[in-house]
Amino acid sequence: MKDPNGVQSFLNSLPYHLALTCWSPRKILRERTVHCLEGAIFAVAALRVLGFPPLLWDLEAERDTDHVLAVFKVDGCWGAVAASNFAGCRYREPVYRSLRELAMSYFNLYFNLARQRSLRRYSRPVNLARFDHLNWMTSEDEVWYIAEYLCDIPHRPLLTPKQEKSLRAVDERLYEAELVGHRRK
Repeated sequence: MKDPNGVQSFLNSLPYHLALTCWSPRKILRERTVHCLEGAIFAVAALRVLGFPPLLWDLEAERDTDHVLAVFKVDGCWGAVAASNFAGCRYREPVYRSLRELAMSYFNLYFNLARQRSLRRYSRPVNLARFDHLNWMTSEDEVWYIAEYLCDIPHRPLLTPKQEKSLRAVDERLYEAELVGHRRK
């Protein structure tokens, strides 16, 4: 894990689990399994060790679950590290000039199992240093306060209401491609 790509490779090596947990990076290292939120929290910690600011970012969906990612900048451009149950909602190279551009890179691949494109909003990055006093990186306890904070902060819209109404369903080929490796309960 010498760079963001290495952090992503480590996350990709871990099985995805569907439990309702919010483990700290320490517990993730012990358990060797993650889901989206935990993967992002772990990636933020790993990126911090590499010298990046500890930035967590939330993508908000309608009729679907949110997606949480670790974001980082290289030469002024945004990239992301993420765990996901969907094939295309993981790593992004640091080539996006704005957070909106980065969010839009996930738009076409972000859909629910009813085949509806569901991504609607994105947050500002949250610097997890704000939780250092709670020892979020090394705690034995779950870190639900991070998830709760993400629910309370403002999110910016990606689409206009007119655009939302005109979205078409995801076609069969994209649907099948995104479900490669998908875990179900």
